[in-house]
Amino acid sequence: MKKTTIGGMALIEGIMMKGPKKISIVIRKPNGELYKEVKDLAIDDTNKLKKIPFIRGVFILFEQMILGTKALMKSADIALEELPDEEKEKQKDFVDKIFEKKFFQKLGITDIAIYFSVIVSILLGILLFIYIPTWSVEALKGFTLSSFWKNMIEGIVRVIIFVLYLLFASQMKEIKRVFEYHGAEHKTIFAYENGEELSVQKIKKYSTHHPRCGTSFLFIVIIISIIIFTLSGWQSVVMRTLIRLLLLPVIVGISYEIIKWAGKSESILARVISYPGLWLQNITTKEPDEKQLEVAIEALKEVIPEDTKLDEW
Repeated sequence: MKKTTIGGMALIEGIMMKGPKKISIVIRKPNGELYKEVKDLAIDDTNKLKKIPFIRGVFILFEQMILGTKALMKSADIALEELPDEEKEKQKDFVDKIFEKKFFQKLGITDIAIYFSVIVSILLGILLFIYIPTWSVEALKGFTLSSFWKNMIEGIVRVIIFVLYLLFASQMKEIKRVFEYHGAEHKTIFAYENGEELSVQKIKKYSTHHPRCGTSFLFIVIIISIIIFTLSGWQSVVMRTLIRLLLLPVIVGISYEIIKWAGKSESILARVISYPGLWLQNITTKEPDEKQLEVAIEALKEVIPEDTKLDEW
C-alpha cells in the first residue's frame, strides 16, 4: 500500500482534494452536472516555522481551516444554484448560520467572513472542549480526590462532549449528506493508495475509515490534552483555564506529528493509536452512493502528481 500526502474534505454536495501541488473542488450541481475547479497550490517556502516538527502543526492546521472554509463557502454557492426558490431560501438560511455570509456580503468583505468563520470555530472549540469541561469539574472541589483523578474526570467529560457533538451533528439532514461525501473521499483515497483502478465499482469495496482523517486528529488532540493537563497539576479554575489555553498550541503540535506518523506506519502501535479515531468515523462517515463516488474520483484525479516522488512521505 502506497502512502500518500493526498488528503480531502467533504463539502456541501462535493469534495475538495489536496495533493502536493494542486487542489481541486468538484461539486454536484442541482441539475446533476459536475462543477470543477482546479488550482495550483501556493507553496510558501519562506515560513521556516512550517517545517519545524511539533511547531508546524499549528500553522498547517490554521491554513487548512482557511482553505476548508473557502471550499465550503464555494460549495454552498454552487449547490444552491437552480434550486426552487423556496428550497433555496431554506438552504441559504442554513449556510448563513454557519458562515455569517449574509452580513459580510452586504459590507462587500466576503474574505473577512472566511477568517471570521474560522475564528468563531476556534472559539467554539475552546468553549466546548476547554472552558466547559474545566469549569464543570468544579463540582468536585468538595471531594477528596487527587489532582490526577480530577484531571482524568475532566478529560472524560471532554471526550463525552466530543462524542455527543458528533452524534448531534450526524442527525442533521444537511450534515448526513456531507458525511456520505466524507465516506466517498476516504474510499477513493484508499483505492488510490492501494493502486486500484479509479472506477466506482472498484472503489466500493474499500473502507470509509481512514487513519489520516480529521476526526482521528481531533480525538488524538483530546487524548494528548488529557495526558498533558494531568501532568500540569490542579490549580484554581481560572488558572487551570489559562494554563489549558497556553498549552493548546503544544497539544496541537504533538497531535499533528502523531497523526502524520500513524498515517504512514504499519506498526501495531500505530494501529492501536488509530483505532479510537477510526471507530469514531462510524459517526462522521457514511456509505456513499455511486454519484458521490464519481465526484470523489473526479476530484482525486485532478491532484494526482505526475512525478510519483512528490507523493511520498
